[in-house]
Amino acid sequence: MRITINGTPRDVAATTLAGALAEADLTGRIATALNGDFIPAALRETTPLRDGDAIEALAPMQGG
Repeated sequence: MRITINGTPRDVAATTLAGALAEADLTGRIATALNGDFIPAALRETTPLRDGDAIEALAPMQGG
C-alpha cells in the first residue's frame, strides 16, 4: 500500500503502524502520529494502516 512517512510517499507491505516503522528503520525512542493523531507506543502493534495514511515519527532531541 502507498502511505506517507514524514512527508515522503512510500510503498510498504506492512499492515500496522509498527510494521511500517520497522520497514522504514524508524526504531528506538520516537513519538508517532497517524493522520495527525498521536499514537502511543503500546498501540503501534495493533494500529492498522490504510492506503493513503500519513505517519509522522519524531525523535526527541537534547540541547538548547
